[in-house]
Amino acid sequence: MPLYEHVVIARQDLSSAQAEGLIEELQGILGEQGGSIVGTEYWGLRSMAYKINKNRKGHYGFLRLDAPADAVLELERRERLHEDVMRFMTIRVDEHEEGQSAILTAKASRDDRRGGRDRGPRDRDDRPRERDDRPREDRPREDRPREDRPAPEASEE
Repeated sequence: MPLYEHVVIARQDLSSAQAEGLIEELQGILGEQGGSIVGTEYWGLRSMAYKINKNRKGHYGFLRLDAPADAVLELERRERLHEDVMRFMTIRVDEHEEGQSAILTAKASRDDRRGGRDRGPRDRDDRPRERDDRPREDRPREDRPREDRPAPEASEE
């Protein structure tokens, strides 16, 4: 049977569980038609290059298929009718690549560089900044004169 790679984009207002349920539903459709899914990946909620149906983001799913052409046509027909699917694309390939797709590999390396999902305030040397818990009016500011610093001179115009 021919081999395919299939990417589907679902609406952004779905939860992650609903998006993964959609991928399982697509697997069921393919199974009914005599095809099989070699592998699936959920890429998560990602930003798109342009708005589609007033959505800036979408849930991306990636499927590696081993199915006859009729099964793929039926899958695409049902996706056109499904209200949660915004876009899809199917590409025929000679063979499936082993391991994760390039998207998940890049995402994993990006998270490793960040040190996980820690997105706290950072200094220039990439260390976590000390948090100043004093009330805002008690914190020193550059434009407010302090006792140890002379007041900035007003420019005459």
